[in-house]
Amino acid sequence: MNYALPILLCFSVLTMQAQQHHPRMRGGESFQTETPMVHDPVMAKEGDTYYLFSTGMGIQRMTSKDRRTWTISRQPVMTVIPGWIADSVPGFGSHVWAPDIIRWHNRWWFAYSCSTFGKNASAIGLLSSPSLVANLWKDEGCIVTSREKRDNWNAIDPNFVIDDGTDTPWLVWGSFWDGIQLARLDSTMHLDKDQQPRTIARRYHPSYKPTEPNPTSRFAGTNAIEAPFIFKHGGYYYLFVSWDYCCRGAKSNYRVAVGRSKNVEGPYLDRSGKDMAAGGGTLVIEGDKQQWEAAGHCAVYTFDNQDIFICHGYSAKLNGAALLIQRPISWTADGWPELIK
Repeated sequence: MNYALPILLCFSVLTMQAQQHHPRMRGGESFQTETPMVHDPVMAKEGDTYYLFSTGMGIQRMTSKDRRTWTISRQPVMTVIPGWIADSVPGFGSHVWAPDIIRWHNRWWFAYSCSTFGKNASAIGLLSSPSLVANLWKDEGCIVTSREKRDNWNAIDPNFVIDDGTDTPWLVWGSFWDGIQLARLDSTMHLDKDQQPRTIARRYHPSYKPTEPNPTSRFAGTNAIEAPFIFKHGGYYYLFVSWDYCCRGAKSNYRVAVGRSKNVEGPYLDRSGKDMAAGGGTLVIEGDKQQWEAAGHCAVYTFDNQDIFICHGYSAKLNGAALLIQRPISWTADGWPELIK
């Protein structure tokens, strides 16, 4: 998710819509809904409770016992924005993007994105907590930053992945510029000092120059790929990415593609064998123009022995409002994900 202003405007509109449909939502009170309005959703489960986190002021937080009815909390994840962010990302306010969460070594680790409209002056921050119940998080500082004119990548849209063979954490991230980045983390979930980020997926082959300009930002260019998520299944690491443009309501053309590798480090190849670093990717979901105009920024989990795909979709019936999509995954005989409607 790359563009703060459209998301912020969309968030305000969706909040007003939610207040109209849910009269109990007044003055920041918690309320329940079966159609969560979200951008960039991720989930976790602790005990018998599911937690849903998404882009918003301080990161929006919801809970559920069944993944059908959600209670939206009046208290965001981040009640205070750490002071270091203002130094790392000039102009940043409190609208925090695209989180990720993982349980590792008996602790929850929570990454989040801080950026400004259409630029790659960005930072990925880190929180940690022993439990999700109390919403008490420790500020662990910054994982990685990007700078305009210094880096040809953008430090947003983080996702943690653990190398099963070595119990080593990695971070995959990125939006536009040269595409999706990967780097190894140390035992504190910060960038390993010996690591340099490297590109593992692009929207197009580097030699291809799209003829249509980026409709949302001239700074970000046309390498329209972002929101990586890596999921381990059956001996492969599957890299899910979002192609094209989010955050434009009914005009969005977001979609999700996937490739896989035997190793966390890649290379990630699509179903035809094309490297995702050269523009490869096998389509997973896109807008059907009946229920959804577009869909993207996904996450994948195993809950209760079922693999689950989630993302946000732009509703065709609600003028492009961003709603939560949840789909079970079935796996083909040759090991590729297909979504069950």
